[in-house]
Amino acid sequence: MTQRPTRRYEYVDAGPDIYVDSFATIRREADLSGVPTDAEKLAVRMIHGSGQVDLAADLVIHSGLVSSARAALEAGAPILCDATMVATGVTRSRLPQDNDVLCLLNDERVPELARTWSTTRTAAAVSLWEPCLDGAVVAIGNAPTALFHLLEMILDGAPRPAAIVGCPVGFIGAAESKQALIDFHGEHGIEIPFVTVRGRRGGSAMTSSALNALAQEKE
Repeated sequence: MTQRPTRRYEYVDAGPDIYVDSFATIRREADLSGVPTDAEKLAVRMIHGSGQVDLAADLVIHSGLVSSARAALEAGAPILCDATMVATGVTRSRLPQDNDVLCLLNDERVPELARTWSTTRTAAAVSLWEPCLDGAVVAIGNAPTALFHLLEMILDGAPRPAAIVGCPVGFIGAAESKQALIDFHGEHGIEIPFVTVRGRRGGSAMTSSALNALAQEKE
């Protein structure tokens, strides 16, 4: 079809207007009082990515997350993603240094590692992040096993990322892996700025929305 179909419905179809109206609606309807001041735009984008204004009540945002993640990205740090959907959702034009956005899920080494360790391919792929993990921004929006694996790597002495967006979704292990992230500093004395959401909610759209907010102050 080379021409626009007959307009039959009333709807906003200008891209910039959709964003403006969406963010305004979120700010009217969501209670952002518990969100750190510098993370308000992060929360708004995560709510936008989920379509659920009540998400704000379940967000857990480290006070140093925004400053740490943004400084890392401005210094050229890579973004390490557990899923291709997360990587695809990153708006490259928002990245301050044309940062690498990496997902190693399709690396040829992953299937054998997953078999050897009896774990998921996503968790196995996380182990391949180690050479570029130091000071990176990590984004996990799919597999709880990936978040558990990352925390175990760090406890075993792996380099520490600058920030973790840890929002795996699902019914098996998702809530538990995110609680492990929340408790990580208190239980192990290792402090890494993070954002997560309590419970089963999460996913690639929410995670990439968080990355897009961290990449640039502009809403």
